[in-house]
Amino acid sequence: MIVALASPPFPKSLSDGLYWFRKLVAEAATELADIICFPESFLPGYPGMGYQKADRDQDKLQWALNEVCQVALENNVAIIVPMDWHGPNGHLLNIAHVISATGEILGYQTKNQLDPTEDHIWVPGTERQLFEIKGLKFGITICHEGFRYPESVRWAAQNGAKIVFHPHFVGSNTEGKLLNNWGDKDNPYYEKAMMMRAMENTIYFASVNYASTYPDSASSIIDPNGNCVAHATYGKTGLVVAEINPDEATGLLAKRFKNHLYN
Repeated sequence: MIVALASPPFPKSLSDGLYWFRKLVAEAATELADIICFPESFLPGYPGMGYQKADRDQDKLQWALNEVCQVALENNVAIIVPMDWHGPNGHLLNIAHVISATGEILGYQTKNQLDPTEDHIWVPGTERQLFEIKGLKFGITICHEGFRYPESVRWAAQNGAKIVFHPHFVGSNTEGKLLNNWGDKDNPYYEKAMMMRAMENTIYFASVNYASTYPDSASSIIDPNGNCVAHATYGKTGLVVAEINPDEATGLLAKRFKNHLYN
C-alpha cells in the first residue's frame, strides 16, 4: 500500500484550495499512491487564514466535495479531505471526508475533541468509525484529539485499523522558527506524540500538516515501532510518499489494553 501525505500552503480561498488539491492529487497519482490525505480543515481552509466567509456556505462546500469526488475518479486515488461541514442541525463540524478511487463518498470522521480555543468555531462530533480501501482498514483522528487524546487512536487500533491518519494544523505563517531536524529534543512535542501514537498501538500513524512558513511539525509517516519512515521538508509545499506493509501493523499493544479496568 502506497500512502501519500499532502503538505499544501494555506488556501487563500476555496478555489485556491481546490487548485492545490488537484495539483497534489495528480502528483500522488504519478507516484502510484493508493490514498492521499490532506491537513485539517483544508477546504475552505483553517479559520482565520484569509478565505471569504461565503466560502464556508454549505452549497459551496458541497460543490467542492463534488469536485473532490471527480478528481479522485480521474486520478484513481482514494482521498481523505478535511473540510468544514454543516451538520443536520446547522452547527458547523470539523470533519474529514473519505472518498474512494472511484469517486464514491465512503463517509466522514468528525473531530470529537476540540481544542479549548476552538469551542467558538466548531461543535464537536460524537462518533468514531473505521474505513477501508483495498482491504486496508484505517481510522482518522483530527489534530488536538490525536495529540492530546490517545484513546482516539487506540480505539481504531483495537478495532482492526492498520494505520490512523492524523490531519492537523500547528504552526504559523507570521511568527516562529523554522525547524531543522525531525524529532529534535528542542522541537515542539508534536513529532514525539506521533511516534507514541504508533508505537503504543503497534500500528502506522500518518500525520499531516500544512507547509506554513514556520510549521511546528512535519507531515510524517511513522511505522509500528515508532520509527519515522518519511517526513516532509519544513516549510516546503509537496508530498510525503511511502510504501507501508499492513502485515507489520499487528495492533498487538492496543489489543492487550485491559479496557474493563477503566470502565
